[in-house]
Amino acid sequence: MSHETPVDPVALREDVKKKYSEVAEDPHGTFHFHTGRPLAARLGYDQSVVDQLPDEAVESFAGVGNPFSLKTLEAGEKVVDAGAGAGFDSFVAVSQVGPQGQVIGIDMTDSMLLKSRKTAADLGYDNVEFKEGILEEMPVEDGWADVVISNGVINLCANKPAVMDEIYRVLRPGGRLQFADIANSKPVPESAASNIDLWTA
Repeated sequence: MSHETPVDPVALREDVKKKYSEVAEDPHGTFHFHTGRPLAARLGYDQSVVDQLPDEAVESFAGVGNPFSLKTLEAGEKVVDAGAGAGFDSFVAVSQVGPQGQVIGIDMTDSMLLKSRKTAADLGYDNVEFKEGILEEMPVEDGWADVVISNGVINLCANKPAVMDEIYRVLRPGGRLQFADIANSKPVPESAASNIDLWTA
């Protein structure tokens, strides 16, 4: 299905990739958003779970909320992390679904994927996989997921209806979406909505 977007989706993706490559490669740099362990604590993540994760799994975390506060995942569930970044939420998901569960993290930023895959290997997690892809075309089969989680990423996609179409495609009947994001309750002027720099700023 075709949807009009206020900005060029490809140009926006390149801008997002550039910004979040910096977060992956220099996680302790200066950004206009919070990151890492202090952010996870601020957002109410289970401290005992976060404490067990190595720095590499947490330091590039840049979410806006806690999707697990909506409902704890159940043992054995299949989860898609839409916009997984360096894998923090995916690793939290693994701690909840256990060894019988499965997690697929999707991200489009090479440096984030490199980091998440290395951390998963270092942790010995064989039930989490990180795939390269965009949320408008997720590399997941129809009806695979019990749950889709996302944290501050749908907001960065130009074509939100297409993202929602994909989320519902990959969810099984009766599956659920648990996400945290930034929303605006007032109309955004066209001059602002069409300014790519404002999307990531």
